[in-house]
Amino acid sequence: MGPLDGLTVVTLEHAVAGPFATRQLADLGARVIKVERPGVGDFARKYDDRVDGLASYFVWANRSKESLTLNVKHPQADEVLTRLLAEADVLVQNLAPGAAERLGLTYDALSEANPGLIVCNISGYGPDGPDCGRKAYDLLVQAEAGFLSVTGTPEEACKSGISIADIAAGMYAYSNILAALIRRGQTGKGGTIDISMLEALAEWMSYPLYYAYDGAPQPGRAGAMHATIFPYGPFPAGDGAVVMMGLQNEREWKTFCEKVMRNPELLTDPRFDSNARRAENKEALTALIIAAFAGLTGTEVIARLDDAGIANARMNDMKGLWDHPQLKARDRWREVGSPSGPIPALLPPGGFDGYTPRMDPVPDLGEHNDAVLERLGYGADEIAQMKAGGVL
Repeated sequence: MGPLDGLTVVTLEHAVAGPFATRQLADLGARVIKVERPGVGDFARKYDDRVDGLASYFVWANRSKESLTLNVKHPQADEVLTRLLAEADVLVQNLAPGAAERLGLTYDALSEANPGLIVCNISGYGPDGPDCGRKAYDLLVQAEAGFLSVTGTPEEACKSGISIADIAAGMYAYSNILAALIRRGQTGKGGTIDISMLEALAEWMSYPLYYAYDGAPQPGRAGAMHATIFPYGPFPAGDGAVVMMGLQNEREWKTFCEKVMRNPELLTDPRFDSNARRAENKEALTALIIAAFAGLTGTEVIARLDDAGIANARMNDMKGLWDHPQLKARDRWREVGSPSGPIPALLPPGGFDGYTPRMDPVPDLGEHNDAVLERLGYGADEIAQMKAGGVL
């Protein structure tokens, strides 16, 4: 059994934050019913068509779910939602600001019929405050949270290559729902969870926020280099290969000078005798490192770093990640079904003995309409009538 077997999650979700949170609940065995707009569905279904005609975002965040199409503005949809939520354990929504309230999808409105229901709302800025009504997309929240101010090169800010604000919100929704389920086991009561993308990413800003404490200058944008620790980042070898490496303390600096640079005289150079001084004089030190690596291939540089116990990494692209030997050696790849046939998927991180994460197919739009409605007590004629009437 999965740890969430027997639990039902109803979700009115789109894009990334909500779907990623509920997919992880499905990974643990929960039944996740994804309510989608008829004929259109989650708009992330159409972001691209890179996975055998399916969208890359959608296949990643929506496996193991049941798709129910429902026109929530149709009067008959109220009854369907009422039946769904009467037996649900969790409701998740990341609709536009105010939409859930207009639909009556709040804990206050639903708790009389289902006091154990956990309602998780995901929004850009939270349910109150001056920005509560603003629309929020991932890049916009990256800007609001100060992420763009510390990401990129000195000349230009750059967004994250992944939807980091959405993913942060999805992770906090997931962990808060798990905590609420534990609390419900103790008290018997559900409740409301409010997740803000801004608050999630602000928490993840971590050290840059405190580095700029009390008006101090914030870390500068440093490209792929670390903004305050040096040397820590990409360095070219003589054959054009780029090696990523990182030093964290003075012991590693000593070993690096002796075994990698093979220049122990650097240890007495006052420009480099602490991390702060190395960061202040990074241009001079970078020139020395590049000169030392100029006669070596990338493989030879990595061999020296490994011999010295200095952390390093290959500069992979997506093909390198698909082919990563560590993922293959640890048997992390599986296949899941989809409307376009089987597709590869990574096992979720973590796990525990005795349980294999659930990895069921990515659903087609409305694929489970009949099954979900029959389980709610609707007959074939009623279902046909709803289809003809534009409810589904």
